[in-house]
This record gives sequence, structure tokens and C-alpha cells, in this order.
Amino acid sequence: MKISIIIPAYNEAQNLSFLLPEIKKFFLTSDNPLEIIVVDDGSEDDTERVAREEGVHVLRHPYNMGNGAAIKTGLRNATGDVCVFIDADLQHPPQEISKLIEPLGEYEMVIGVRRSSAQKLHRRIANRFFNMLASYVTGRKILDLTSGFRAVKTEAAKKFISLLPNGFSYPTTLTLAFLKTGRGVKFLPVDSNPRNTGRSKISLLQDGIRFVLIIAKIATVYSPFRVFLPISFFFFITGLLYYIYTFSAFHRFTNMSLLLFTTSVLIFMLSLIAEQIAQLYIKESE
Repeated sequence: MKISIIIPAYNEAQNLSFLLPEIKKFFLTSDNPLEIIVVDDGSEDDTERVAREEGVHVLRHPYNMGNGAAIKTGLRNATGDVCVFIDADLQHPPQEISKLIEPLGEYEMVIGVRRSSAQKLHRRIANRFFNMLASYVTGRKILDLTSGFRAVKTEAAKKFISLLPNGFSYPTTLTLAFLKTGRGVKFLPVDSNPRNTGRSKISLLQDGIRFVLIIAKIATVYSPFRVFLPISFFFFITGLLYYIYTFSAFHRFTNMSLLLFTTSVLIFMLSLIAEQIAQLYIKESE
């Protein structure tokens, strides 16, 4: 089994000078052939030079396109049977990679679940919210939706390249897409550390909104009922309660009640159409 390790990097020269030798040292004892791909996402420092000096396969974007775009570039050029995504910020020790690869005979994707103590409080709260929302959409408990440390079968991952966004929310999209199409996903606790140097490039507010929109997008693509039915139910219950109030107070059925009931029915009918379209999309993509 050939392994492709894909490392998206933007201004990560200092971290790569430590990470790449560690990965190579760890896999020198491995019987599996190894391919290391560093995708330099338009860095302004010596990221490209450091990676080339380590003798790995370097792909460079002409300008900063985003973390997800770097992952897509790496996926398109990967020749391994298995792809391992690992960030260049030294959050994950290279020896943890073997933990992710072992279960891939049974699963199609293994996600490294980070220790909550390694995250700042506000990010811990945000990740918990995203995990709960994604768990509702997929019907399965998700332990770490946004982890960028994962191993996946290359053939399966390439099916979803067109869905992956260019920003930091590619792990969200990939996780939801795998779960909603019935592919085996395992959440595996791994060691993790706070970011070694520099600041995180993820904006909690801006990228947080993107995460929520991505979850809604994947839900409407693969499981529209999960989005539309609660909204339809909300309008129906609101209309019913308003009708009970107006009937008991004024003994009449108001236009507002009619509007709320009509909106509920229209959203429900829209969800039926969206569900049929989703099934056709899934069939075509497979």
C-alpha cells in the first residue's frame, strides 16, 4: 500500500524544517512506499525552498488560494492508495500517522480526534457547536468535525474534489460527504499539541459562518429533509398556535394563520422535490 502524505503550507518554513525530517525518519522503518507532497499555497517566506531541500514533492500555487485549494491540488497529484492530510503547524506528531492508517482496511476515512485541552476555550466551544450540528445532519455522533489530520482512501476522496471549498472548511465537507454517502468513517483519538509558532490562520467568526453554511449546503445536497422539515414544522406549529390564540380571543381565522400554514406546506413540498434531486445527484456521482 502506497501512502501519500499531503501537507498544505502557507508561510510554514520554520515548522516544515522540523516536520519533514521527522516524517521521513519515522517512515524509514516502514515497509510501505511513501510519497510526501508539500503544497506551497503562495507562501511569502522560504516554505518552498525548505521543502525542496528535504527532497519531497513540492507543488506551488502562484498566490494564496486557501487551505482547501491546497488539499485539492495535493489530491489531484497523489499517486498513493491512501492519502494522509496533516497540517504544517506541528499540532500532530508524525508518529500518530500510523494510528490513522491501520484501520483503513475496514474504514474509508479515519479522522484524528484532537484533545480538547490542546485547544483554546473559544475554539473548544465553537467546535462543540459544529460537532452537534453536524451530528444532527448526519444522524451519527461526530467527535471532531474540523480536524485537518486524517487518512483517507484516495479513490474515495477524489470523488468529492468538486465539493471541497477552497477555504479552511474542507474537513467539514469531506466528513459530511463520506457519512451521508454511507462510507465508513472512524474517529480515533490522537495526541495533539498547541500550535508551535505563529498564529492560527482561521478566523473564528468568518470561518465559523462558513462552517455553518457548509453544513447546511451538504445537508441540502445529501439529506434535504434534515434541513427543510424542521423549518416546515416550525411554521406549522407557529400558525397553529397563532390560530388558537386568534380563535379564542377574536373567534376568527386570520390571514396571518393562513400565510403560516401555506408557508409550511410549500416548504414541505419543496423538501420532497429537493430529496428527489438529492437522490439523483448521489446516483450520478457514484
